[in-house]
Amino acid sequence: MTASWRFSALADRHRALGSQLEDWSGMGTAWTYDKDQTEEYMAIRTKAGVMDVSGLKKVHVIGPHASHIINRAVTREIEALKPGRSTYATMLNEQGKFIDDCVVYRTGPHAFMVVHGSGLGFEALTMAAYGRNAAVLFDDDLHDISLQGPLAVDYLEAHVPGLRDVAYFSHIQTTLFGKPVMLSRTGYTGERGYEIFCRRQDACLIWDTIVAEGAAIGIIPTRFTTLDLLRAESQLLFFPYDNSEMYPFEDEPCGDTLWELGLDFTVSKGKTGFRGAEEHYRLKGKERFKIYGVKLEGTQPAVEGAPLLKDGKKVGVVTISMHSPLNNHTVGMARMPVDCAVPGTPLVVQNPTGEIRAVAAKMPFHDPQKLRRTAKG
Repeated sequence: MTASWRFSALADRHRALGSQLEDWSGMGTAWTYDKDQTEEYMAIRTKAGVMDVSGLKKVHVIGPHASHIINRAVTREIEALKPGRSTYATMLNEQGKFIDDCVVYRTGPHAFMVVHGSGLGFEALTMAAYGRNAAVLFDDDLHDISLQGPLAVDYLEAHVPGLRDVAYFSHIQTTLFGKPVMLSRTGYTGERGYEIFCRRQDACLIWDTIVAEGAAIGIIPTRFTTLDLLRAESQLLFFPYDNSEMYPFEDEPCGDTLWELGLDFTVSKGKTGFRGAEEHYRLKGKERFKIYGVKLEGTQPAVEGAPLLKDGKKVGVVTISMHSPLNNHTVGMARMPVDCAVPGTPLVVQNPTGEIRAVAAKMPFHDPQKLRRTAKG
C-alpha cells in the first residue's frame, strides 16, 4: 500500500472480507478475500457477483473541443457515438504501439467520460487537449461498483424499471436506492452485467444494500482478481499483464501492435488522424507474435509467465490461465509465434511442477458467440 495515493470508500468492506488492499494503479484494491475464489467465479457465471472496480481511472473531457480530443487520443470514430452510448477503444503512442485501452462514454454533445486502467490513458488525453477549448478532469470521487452475472438484471430491474431495455454498451442517468447514479451495461467478465457509477458518499450504502438484499438470490462480494479467472476464458486482455511491458523483447523496446494483440477491431474503418495511426497501418502484416488461446490437458492451470514450448524449444509464454469446473476445461492466453497461432498446434506448458501438454485454440472459450453479454430483453 506504500504506493497508493487513491482510496476507495469501500476499503473497510474489503478489509472485513480479508483483503490486505494490495496496490493497483495507485489504489488499495481487493486482490484477496478469506474464501475460495472458485465460489466467486461460479457466482458470476451462474448468479451474480458485486465487485469494487473503483481503481479504474475516470476522466471527464468536457467542452466544445471534447470530441476532437477524444478522436485524437483513441482509435474509434467518436463523432458517430450518440449520447447515452459507449464504446471500447484503444490508445497508441507515436510508434503505433498499444499504451492503454478504455471505454468512452458519451454523456452529452460536448461531454465524455473515459474509463481506463493502469496505462497512459490520462496522459494521452491531456496531450491531445493541449491548447484546446475543453477541460480534462480526473475524478476519484466517482466510484465504480460492478454487478456482473445472469441475475444482475433481475436484481437491478426491481429498483430501476425499464433496465432490460438498456442495450449493451449503453448507459442511463437514474437513481438507485434513492441516490443518483449512472448505470452502464458494461463489464469485464464475459457475462451480462452493469457498472454502477456513484458518488463516493453513496458507495457504501449501495454496496451494503446489494450485498444484503442480493444474498437471497446468490449475489456475493467478489475480489478484483476473480476477473483473471473470467477474462482468461473470455478473451479479455489486461494491460500490462499480457503485454511486452511484462514480457519484454530481448532486443527491442516494449510495445505491442494492435495486430499482435488481436485488438485491431478497435480501429474504426478508415479512420486516420488518431495518435500513431500511420505506424499502426504500416505495421499490418509485420506481427512478431500473436496473443492466442491455449487449451491444457488436465485440471492444473499454467502459472503466469510459464514458458510455452514447441518441439522442445521455448517459443512463447502463457500470460494467464485457469481451470473452470463449470465448463470443464483448463485454458489460457499466451504470446506465441504467428505460425503457432493455429488451432490444434501441439504445444507444451513448462510449469514449475512439470510439463503439461496443450494445443493452440481459438478464443473465447466461454460463450464463443458472445450471446450472454449482448443478450436483449
